[in-house]
Amino acid sequence: MTQDILDTVAFDDDGFMEDAAAWTEEIAQAIAEALEVNLSDRHWDVIKFARQEFETQGEPPTLRLITQQTEVSMKEMYQLFPGGPAKITANIAGLKKPTGCI
Repeated sequence: MTQDILDTVAFDDDGFMEDAAAWTEEIAQAIAEALEVNLSDRHWDVIKFARQEFETQGEPPTLRLITQQTEVSMKEMYQLFPGGPAKITANIAGLKKPTGCI
């Protein structure tokens, strides 16, 4: 079922959703499963912040901004989203690849 949802979504060459407006929490769950991230309430706090920031600023938030504007520390971000917290957050949140991410 998870893959079926992802088959209905357009992704760019880097694996990020092309249309952030098409995002749903179900899609987020499917992307997280594909990335082997088990979403907790803490993950959702970060994901919802990232979506809100994108809606107001037009860009995905940087890792620094996430840690400054939420109660999630840098260390916790790496625990929640190992291997590139800002990039993985943006991916699950249905946003484009953050500027400055490799």
